[in-house]
Amino acid sequence: MSIPARQARPHLADLALAAGRIVMEVYAQDFDVRLKNGDSPVTEADERAEALILQGLAAVYPGMPVVAEESVAAKGAPAHADRFLLVDPLDGTKEFIKRTGEFTVNIALIDKGVPVEGCVYAPARGDLYWTQNGAAFHADEAQPGFSDFARGRRLGVSPVAAPPRAAVSRDHSDAATEALLKEIGPCASLAKGSSLKLVEIAAGGVDLYPRLGPTMEWDIAAGHAVLLAAGGDIFTADGAPMRYGRPDCRNPSFLALGAKKPPAGWLAAFARVARR
Repeated sequence: MSIPARQARPHLADLALAAGRIVMEVYAQDFDVRLKNGDSPVTEADERAEALILQGLAAVYPGMPVVAEESVAAKGAPAHADRFLLVDPLDGTKEFIKRTGEFTVNIALIDKGVPVEGCVYAPARGDLYWTQNGAAFHADEAQPGFSDFARGRRLGVSPVAAPPRAAVSRDHSDAATEALLKEIGPCASLAKGSSLKLVEIAAGGVDLYPRLGPTMEWDIAAGHAVLLAAGGDIFTADGAPMRYGRPDCRNPSFLALGAKKPPAGWLAAFARVARR
């Protein structure tokens, strides 16, 4: 299913596309890498893309709190409200630095803890994922008419493959994740960077993505919105759906799935490993 040509992309998608152009300008040059908070890398691309997104969001959502990665690093998180925005201007900075192409621009609208709108743009790959009217879509910049309208393919999760296909982090592999995949059973592991792991589930190419290491809310909220609209969800170790708005912006361990209810065996294994 495609969106009719007369229906324009949502504002979040247009902002992500504009930010992605800035990211790619920096990507094409030599750039400096600095460390923030002791060990997390940041580049000119992160900062310039975030500045553009914040300016655009202020025009579209005047007065709405925005929790954005670089602003939080510099000034701390603003007070949360029932509705707020989460922004990661360059998710996968390490992939950006290594020039793998697996980095994204993430923007999400949160309502009472739930990501109700979201956009994930992978500028080096030319892939745009977004939500619209409760559905999830993907478009490729190579498609005719992309510059004017996102004539996207509607996304939907797929039945679990045999063996299950598990997305794992390219930069944050850990023993706990390996232990969980062994408990679930034989899995085909697919290494990917950034929030691409979540939208791959939404597109039906992956079945699960376990994350037992640290992440921040802006890392996953946009991909979570796309996954929700495609028929999947993200669960914490107690089986509850992931929600947003924590004062420290840190996520608990989670299991992302192409389903609205986690298989009992998978959830039990996840809870056991997460408690260790």
